[in-house]
Parts: sequence; structure tokens; C-alpha cells
Amino acid sequence: MSAQSQSPAQRQTPPSIRARKGGEPLVCLTAYDAPTAALLDPHCDLLLVGDSLGMVVHGLPNTIGVTLEMMILHGRAVMRGSSRALVAIDMPFGSYEKSREQAFENAARVLAETGAQAVKLESGVYAGDTIRFLAERGIPVIGHVGLRPQAALADGGFKAKGKTEAERARVLDEARAADAAGAFAIVVEGVAQDLAEEITDTVSAPTIGIGASARCDGQILVTNDMLGQTGRVPKFVRKFADMRALTEDAVKAYAEAVRARTFPGGDHVYGAKRG
Repeated sequence: MSAQSQSPAQRQTPPSIRARKGGEPLVCLTAYDAPTAALLDPHCDLLLVGDSLGMVVHGLPNTIGVTLEMMILHGRAVMRGSSRALVAIDMPFGSYEKSREQAFENAARVLAETGAQAVKLESGVYAGDTIRFLAERGIPVIGHVGLRPQAALADGGFKAKGKTEAERARVLDEARAADAAGAFAIVVEGVAQDLAEEITDTVSAPTIGIGASARCDGQILVTNDMLGQTGRVPKFVRKFADMRALTEDAVKAYAEAVRARTFPGGDHVYGAKRG
């Protein structure tokens, strides 16, 4: 069922997303605020409150400095602006790696305080056990394999994964572990196309590609990148608009009108009532 064919009050759920395996591709985008969520919601199956907000909203150099409080704040906003798409929230760096109990406590807080339907964990070798622990306790989880932004410091930057046989095997093992542990979907980021296709064919959960393959069960992009609002973007981003140029042109026109005293004009001011 596409997002467009749902009734306004019906949200996508983890089971409905999982049921899309091998079917109509899932349409997914990031969202960080209520107005943007309202614009994306009619067209998307899943909205991700990604920790990418640290970079595209808060101007941080990477996602490492994002806090749980930031994710909850933005998650609430996206929930207020949406009604159809499933809303998932990234668990930020340091909020789930220490132990399964830490992960549960923080994930439960995220869902309770935002009303979102799921969390997403970057799936390192340790994550299978954590995903299982959360799923068994009623917390829907999306896995994330391949390029993992939270590991950017250890990796020396944002680098594609799966170029060597050893790396391919590790990424595939991580995807299998997340799937077996109960992840209802798995983001596959920044990997060779044939590896993304192998993962998609191997796991039972739908795969959501970003810098992966059109054969994935769905696609996601950072909305700001897709709209052309940011500067340099990764190779895998296709700009579907150039909102940066449109915004610059609008601001320039506004500045010129203010300096020329042509704005505000007669249509933009209030007259006094007399008599």
C-alpha cells in the first residue's frame, strides 16, 4: 500500500514496512522539523529523524556531537508535522553502545517522549545482541550497515565500504546479524552496488539504500541534500531541486526591495480606522 492511498489517520507501522519486502519500493527521507515533515509526509512511507541533523541543521562537522536531547526535540517536531509516514529516530553516538540495558533505557525514552514508532541503530559487530534485546522488549528497530557516520572518526572520514573481500564479508555478516536479531528494516549505506544487491537478496527485512543500489527495497536521502540546500554532497546524492539558488535569489530580491524602500508597499501595511 502506498502512502498516498492511506487514510489520513493511518500511519505506516513496522509490520507494514516489513511487509513491503520485494514489493513497491519504500520512499524514505529525513525530516528534522514540523513544516518540512508536513510537506514530506504525503509522499513518504518513512521519515527518519537522522542524527545528520547535527550537520545540516546545527552546523556540526559530523554526527558525534549530537545528543539524545537533540534527537528527542526534533523527533517531537516531526511527529507534530506528520500523520501518515512511520517516524523513526536515530539513536545518537554514545546512547546505546555501552550495554543492552543502556540501549533499552534510552530507546524507551526516545519513543515515550516523542511518540515515534521506531529507533535506528548503526549496526556494528556488537549490535545484533542489542537489536534482539530491544525487539524482544517491544522496541521496533531499524539496522544500519555499510558506511556508518558515527564511526567516521575511527574510519578517518566518510568512506564507502565493501571494497575488499574481508570488508564485504563483514558488512554482509552485520546485515545478517541485524536481520536475525529482529530488525524490521535495514539501511544499507555507501557500499558497492553488487554487495547491496547481495544483502537485499540475503536478508528477510527490507533494505533501504543510500549510496547502494536501485535493487534495494527502498531508498532514503538527506532531504536537505536532495533539495540542493547544502553545498558539497556525496556522489550518491541526486539533486531534485536547487533550493539553495532559489533562496539566495529570494533573499537578494528582498534586500534590494528593503534598501530601495519598495517594501513594504501599500498591500503590506495597515491603515488606521477613523471615525
